[in-house]
Amino acid sequence: MSDTSVFGADFIKEAEAIILENISNEHFGVSELADLMHMSRSSLLRKIKTHTQLSASQFIRKVRVTKALELLQQNSLTVAEVSYQVGFSNTSYFIKCFRDEFSYSPGEIRKGKQPEEQATLQPTILKKYGWYLAASLVISIVLVLVFLNRKEEPPTELEKSIAVLPFKNESSDTLNLYFVNGLMESTLNKLQKIGDLRVVSRTSSARYRNTQKNIREIAEELNVNYLVEGSGQRFDNQVLLNIQLIEASSDHPIWGEQYSREINDVFALQNEVAQKIANAIKAVVTADELLQIQKIPTKSLEAYDYYLQALDYYYSRTKENLETAIGLFQQAIELDEEFALAYANIAISYYFLDLNQVKKQHTERINTFADKALLYDSKLAESLIAKALYYLQIGEYELTVPHLEKALEYNPNSSAVVQMLGDLYARVIPNTDKYLEYALKGIQLDIAASDSVMKGYTYLHLSNALVQNGFVEEATTYINLALQFDSTNYYAPMLKAFIVYAKNGNTQQTKSILTSEWEKDTTRLDILQEVAKMHYYEEDYDSALYYYEKFVHAREKFGLDIYQHEDIKIAWVYRMKGRKKEAAAFLNTYNLYCEKDKSIYKNASIAVKHAYEGEYEKAMEQLNAFATQDNYQYWILLFLEKEPILEPLNTNPEFKLVIQKIKDRFWQKHNKLEKLLANKSLL
Repeated sequence: MSDTSVFGADFIKEAEAIILENISNEHFGVSELADLMHMSRSSLLRKIKTHTQLSASQFIRKVRVTKALELLQQNSLTVAEVSYQVGFSNTSYFIKCFRDEFSYSPGEIRKGKQPEEQATLQPTILKKYGWYLAASLVISIVLVLVFLNRKEEPPTELEKSIAVLPFKNESSDTLNLYFVNGLMESTLNKLQKIGDLRVVSRTSSARYRNTQKNIREIAEELNVNYLVEGSGQRFDNQVLLNIQLIEASSDHPIWGEQYSREINDVFALQNEVAQKIANAIKAVVTADELLQIQKIPTKSLEAYDYYLQALDYYYSRTKENLETAIGLFQQAIELDEEFALAYANIAISYYFLDLNQVKKQHTERINTFADKALLYDSKLAESLIAKALYYLQIGEYELTVPHLEKALEYNPNSSAVVQMLGDLYARVIPNTDKYLEYALKGIQLDIAASDSVMKGYTYLHLSNALVQNGFVEEATTYINLALQFDSTNYYAPMLKAFIVYAKNGNTQQTKSILTSEWEKDTTRLDILQEVAKMHYYEEDYDSALYYYEKFVHAREKFGLDIYQHEDIKIAWVYRMKGRKKEAAAFLNTYNLYCEKDKSIYKNASIAVKHAYEGEYEKAMEQLNAFATQDNYQYWILLFLEKEPILEPLNTNPEFKLVIQKIKDRFWQKHNKLEKLLANKSLL
């Protein structure tokens, strides 16, 4: 492999060369490879999958074990020495990966076995029987080998999907409950670090704490093939734990044990349980993942006790409970000043205390505690989430993403990270295909949210992501599900109105639905400006002015800085009604918006501005620039040609060409995205 790539492509050769340069570094993983190849982690994953049909981590592992094969064949190093030379700190795990790749153990290779046994013909055979007979003999040997090596089709391998159900408290002492919950929490967290597993979220499993449903019913609702059940108690210095792994289709335990351990062994117990569950499912655990699983969160059991007590308060997210959780986390830190997880959770708690507050009070606290968490454990997903929330708090969105992507690398089943990335790509860093990918991942990890309201919002986000990428029929299915689970969903009726428009292009119908929704609650400024916009597209400027005036008045009254990207439409309506001074003011705020805009839509926004000012050549230049962009929303295709400000360009043949280019580019991207998501089993 050091000379020629087994996969051929120059890109893969370069990737292999970089891995080989870092072969002995056990911490060299996907993110490190992406950095050295000067590309995003997601781009690296896509390209490696395209060329090799392997995930990036599987590809890195293949390079490592192939180099190990070369070392075993060429020198007298021991298996353990070779293991360390190719970046495996755990020799047992190295042997497992090696055997999976080559069918023989490293020891068997050392004894002369070849990775692939091949039938060969000695020269004496050719001399004795001639080329014709030799050729016949080759065919016969091949046929015999094919027959002898023919195997029955292997049984379909179950997807390695799992849920950890709430553990039962077997003690009469209710104070023991937080400790039992902690055992469940640690099992879940450790399994979530394994990329070869799909582990549903804590919120999805939590709803089954007191359920009467059977295993098959729960598994079907959670869409998993395996469930973990447990019960335990703590008394004096002892921990008792009963745990079993159940295959849902047969409702049959495939692994289970009873443990009685000293409290001092609780962390070793947690690690052992997670690894045995992974082994029972035959999940591949990488060396990096194993290191993350084996980490001990704190050197102080007393500190860990305070941490466990804080969790129920922490997850409730109410102001009072968050403040209680912060106090308990701080007590944990007083006992262990290097307790990274406690620092991270304090930072996250402060973020939620500030959420939706006009005046932020805890920004510096979030930053300070996040930095402490990263100082003591930079590979802890929660540390990276905490720092990402700080950047989110101060509006540095581009710095938020790499921290979240890194967190997802260390915890690939984190529904919180997936939701945050989806929200970022939906709102503040517009990218339709990433929004859809994370929305689809989110529904795999968190589909059985704790109540119907959360289900409604989960389906709403997925529907929105689907329609933005042109998957109208699929979006219709999920918006109907959103309303089915929660008919009071705040945003679903508005989104459904536009999905209906995407299906039939009927402005009148969409306008009627939106107006009806606004009349139910006339404080809804989001719907109000959409109603005005529908009249604007119909060039009914009297009605558009009526609704826009209401919107502008409310925005000014409450000092809201919203929908500035729509000010060009408001300016046009005021201008068409002869109110030129007010129109100029709105055009000015729109110009300020364009100057600050860093999104993919900037060229399109500036094009409309130039058209408003009668500078049509400049408008065409900007539209041509926008036509080179990717990941714009389907609404661009549906409404750009309806834009009244651009109407004078309709007589320009170049305008029709650029509109067609924008459409073609969107649908090409749509088709590629459809195949990509299908390959990832996300669509």
